[in-house]
Amino acid sequence: MTDPIIAAENLTKHYMLTSAGFSSRTGVVHALEKVSLAIMPGEVFGLVGESGCGKSTLGRVLLRLEEPTSGKSIFEGEDLAGFGPERLKKFRRQAQIIYQDPYSALNPRKRVGKTIEEALEIHKIGTPAERAQRVTELLSTVGLRPEHAKRYPHEFSGGQRQRIVIARALALNPRLILADEPVSALDVSIQAQVINLLEKLKADFGLTYLFISHDLSVVEHMADRVGVMYLGRMVELADKKDFYAEALHPYSQALLSAAPVPDPTKERSRIILTGDVPSPINPPPGCAFHPRCPRAMDICREKRPELKEIQKGRRVSCHLHSNS
Repeated sequence: MTDPIIAAENLTKHYMLTSAGFSSRTGVVHALEKVSLAIMPGEVFGLVGESGCGKSTLGRVLLRLEEPTSGKSIFEGEDLAGFGPERLKKFRRQAQIIYQDPYSALNPRKRVGKTIEEALEIHKIGTPAERAQRVTELLSTVGLRPEHAKRYPHEFSGGQRQRIVIARALALNPRLILADEPVSALDVSIQAQVINLLEKLKADFGLTYLFISHDLSVVEHMADRVGVMYLGRMVELADKKDFYAEALHPYSQALLSAAPVPDPTKERSRIILTGDVPSPINPPPGCAFHPRCPRAMDICREKRPELKEIQKGRRVSCHLHSNS
């Protein structure tokens, strides 16, 4: 059996709040709590959930852009915590990021050719002429022209800027790409183009994606498997077909019920959640979702459910399925 390209084992990330200025607020932000997952080579793993649930934090901690409070991030069988500076630098060539906002992701004072070339310079790859040729190839790969290398970011549209961000991510021939909401900042008419480009690049270069999004329709189109997060915890993991056919966690069901249906003749029963997402500074006891769950039981308020495998390849953290 093929080993995962990257895996999380009980990854936990806490941020300490300290008083500053007029704020005297202190405490601990529970951004991630014991998250475990494994992403296989060539897979698109879709990670979904509401804003603030910890999706982006998980991606950053998984790639060791931030240090975990506890737990492990494992790349091809090696614990990233044991990587020294040189080994970590080598890992950076194999794992890259496509950021959510193409406007803030690019340096406005640098021509885009220099922005793409920067990673090659840092890793001392090729001569200046070879690097310039590589930039031209990358621009062509993402659907831009060679002369675009001499322009500044403000001369491009949002969709073109995101193509530049993608070209930069491809510069070092990575194997794993963290795509953090890569189309959410783009016009709907442009989103499909960028999604099709990401699919083509995956096929052409054998890439593996951790695809973070709050748009369930995009995830359904892109992903092979889906993970659902709520308040820093993974609450459901499933193959895409199983998940969209029948989500098991009440939170997953509510998310799917809120997704638009493209067929105007088809009705979908909405599940309206009451209340707000609890504060990650003071998460509720038991199941974190119980204050909003329409099916909450007494045990949900007292005991936190474990993420349990109830079918092959399918895991859910819910007392409703604890005896499955």
